[in-house]
Amino acid sequence: MMDKIQKALTIRNSIIRELLAEALGMFILMVFGLSSVAQVVLGKGDFGQHLSINLGFGIGVTLGIHAAGGISGAHLNAAITFAYCLLGNVPWRKLPAYLIGQFLGSFMAAAAVFGLYYDALYDYTKGNFTVTGPTATASIFATYPAPYVSLLGGFFTEFMASMMLLLGIVIIHDEKNNAALKGTQALLTGVLVLGIGLGMGMNTGYAINPSRDLPPRVFTAIAGWGMDVFRAGPYWWWVPVTAPVLGSLAGVLMHKLLVDLHNQPILGSGNEKGQPTVESS
Repeated sequence: MMDKIQKALTIRNSIIRELLAEALGMFILMVFGLSSVAQVVLGKGDFGQHLSINLGFGIGVTLGIHAAGGISGAHLNAAITFAYCLLGNVPWRKLPAYLIGQFLGSFMAAAAVFGLYYDALYDYTKGNFTVTGPTATASIFATYPAPYVSLLGGFFTEFMASMMLLLGIVIIHDEKNNAALKGTQALLTGVLVLGIGLGMGMNTGYAINPSRDLPPRVFTAIAGWGMDVFRAGPYWWWVPVTAPVLGSLAGVLMHKLLVDLHNQPILGSGNEKGQPTVESS
C-alpha cells in the first residue's frame, strides 16, 4: 500500500522537482531569517540583537542549501539563477520554474512567521500594522532603507553586497582554483551571508536577493500593511529587485576577468599547478 502511495506521489519531471526543491530551500532559509528579525523587533531588544538576525539568515542559508542542493543546486536567489542562465550554466527554460519555486517558498515562509508571531505583532502594534513610525513592523518581512540613506546610496549598498555574495559563491565552488572542501560549501555560504550582514547590513538590511525581498513584501501588502509597503522608501521596493541582479553579474564578471580567464592548465608542464618542479639526476 505504501509503495503505491509513494509511486503516485513521486514526481519524475526534473523541472518540477527543481521547482519544489527551490521552494523548500527558500522556505527554510526565510523561516529562520524572518523569525530572527521578528524576535528582535517584537522582543524590543530583549531577545536578540543585530547579530541574531545575521546568524538566523546564515543558518537558514546553510540548511536551505542542504535541503535543495542535490536537486536544483540550491540557488535560493533570483539574481543567482539569472546570472547562471546568462553564463550558460542553467538553461533559460528553467528560469521560470526556479523563480516560481523561490517565490512560493519565500511567500509561504512570510505567512508562517506571520502566524507564528501574530499575537506578538498584535500586542506590539495594538492591531495597527504600519510601515513607518515607532511601532513599524513591515521591516520584519521585507527590507527598507535607513532614514539617512539616499536612493542612490541604497542602490549602491545592495549592488556591492550582492557583488560580494556572488564573488564569494564563485570562489567557494571554483574547482580550477582553490575550491572549498566537498561538503563544506553550504556552511561556507552561510558564513559568507553572515559576513555580508555583519559588514554591509546597516544601510539597507542587505536584501541581496529579489526572492528574499519581493514575495514577503507582497504578503505584507495582502496581510494588513497595505500598499505603503511599495510606496515607502520612497518607492524603495524596486531596488532590492534590480540591484542584486546587477551586482551578481558584476561579481561573476570580476572573478572571470581577474582569475578565471587566466587560470588555465599549462600544457606540457609535467606537474600539478602550484607544485614545485623537482629535478633529479
